[in-house]
Amino acid sequence: MSMKRRDFLKMAAVAATASLSWHSTAAAETRNGMPYRTLGKTGEAVSLLCVGGYHIGMRSLSDEESVALMRTAVDEGVNFFDNAWSYHGGVSERRMGQALKDGYRDKVFLMTKVNGRTAQMAESQLNDCLTRLDVDVIDLLQVHEVVFDEEVDKVYDEVIEVIEKARDAGKIRHIGFTGHNWPRVHRAMIERGYDWKTVQMPLNVFDHHFRSFEQEILPMARERNMGVIGMKTSAGGPIPIGSKVATALECLRYTMGLPGVSSVCSGMATMEHLRENIALAKSFQPYEPEELASLLERTYEHAMTGEFEPYKTRWHAAREAQA
Repeated sequence: MSMKRRDFLKMAAVAATASLSWHSTAAAETRNGMPYRTLGKTGEAVSLLCVGGYHIGMRSLSDEESVALMRTAVDEGVNFFDNAWSYHGGVSERRMGQALKDGYRDKVFLMTKVNGRTAQMAESQLNDCLTRLDVDVIDLLQVHEVVFDEEVDKVYDEVIEVIEKARDAGKIRHIGFTGHNWPRVHRAMIERGYDWKTVQMPLNVFDHHFRSFEQEILPMARERNMGVIGMKTSAGGPIPIGSKVATALECLRYTMGLPGVSSVCSGMATMEHLRENIALAKSFQPYEPEELASLLERTYEHAMTGEFEPYKTRWHAAREAQA
């Protein structure tokens, strides 16, 4: 890497760390050692670490193991649970519903997502979610995976109305959206004018460099006081062992330190992984300038190829080819 590029990254790291010093990434409160932050305009206090819903439905876990993992998370101070109608054909939501028995529902801010693009599909999926989770109210419902430009019209023309009716009927409390391919689609969803309470998007050290949600969408969300949920902290999957690019914990810490991030959603399919992430969240400190400069330098060239963010490159290209 050229000295010019290295100096630029160092200056960017210093600026980023300076922004962290004036923008509060400190906990609004702490529960059982776990930092809690405010989820934007919802006003809800949520744990810095959020349990990802996809992994708790994986076949590598039994129902009992999955329930134990989720309840351990709550016992350790995690109160934010992620899920989606599409995860493992409903297995993730059914397992989460089991974990929320015995008083655990009262301890959790529950989020799930629907990906229907017609009023009928969205309503049907929402009812499925309520049944699988076995709850009367979902705290946060997000329109899932808005990734193509034409989907923005579909969401605004049909989906928002049915979700608002569900909110008014007391089935859900807050409304947001997610996506992970193109920042421009997120921009269109926000600029179209609906008062989204939350946004979930890829935020990781690779995204910092390439087609960046951090650079383009995070400032918009902060200006509007939207609750920001970071996801894909290790980008498209496990970073190859021995790659010396970045460790999963380095990546998680990076996202936790971004200005405006309320909570970071992490997929955890083993108790060991859960406990590692909980330990990091409880001891969280943002990077110092030199640390951040080193991380940005190590990841720059890999980020620009898109190899660690396949949802921006290969996955999206495949979906476009099928459309």
